[in-house]
Amino acid sequence: MEQVYIGLGSNLAEPVQQLDAALAALAQLPETRLVAISAYYSSAPLGPSDQPRYTNAVAHLATDLTAHALLDQLQAIELDQGRQRKAERWGPRTLDLDIVLFGEHIIDDERLCVPHYHMHARPFVLLPLAELCPADLQLPDGRRLVDLLSNCPIDPTLQRLHTPQLGTSMAANKHRND
Repeated sequence: MEQVYIGLGSNLAEPVQQLDAALAALAQLPETRLVAISAYYSSAPLGPSDQPRYTNAVAHLATDLTAHALLDQLQAIELDQGRQRKAERWGPRTLDLDIVLFGEHIIDDERLCVPHYHMHARPFVLLPLAELCPADLQLPDGRRLVDLLSNCPIDPTLQRLHTPQLGTSMAANKHRND
């Protein structure tokens, strides 16, 4: 099974509940196991500043899905939770699910860029990722997580909120594909 890290973000329609629902949906994915969840963080929006703050987290999955099959599943979850894809980049959204790392793979095609192309500049991705990975983790492209963290722009508004618990239904489904 590939070890995969998914970035989660929401700033519309009750963001904490959006992330909770997304985690429940991730726990239901075929050929996939939800391994761990980082704390939730509150962060300032990228792009237009006239939008609500984001709630972000990272989930660790183990999956037998291909990267593109997983991407299809993630986009279906986004749509199920009311995501509307617009031309505006970095605008408000009910849910954003990004593949941050997909095992040791480097993917760069018209649909997917892994490791995530801009993770090095996003403390709301790096800090929760560091909760789930060893700091000496080396990414498939040779960068080390500890170096990304030390070089990442500081966001003084980033706030750690809480660590969600795997709910009873998520924990029960966590092992169904083992």
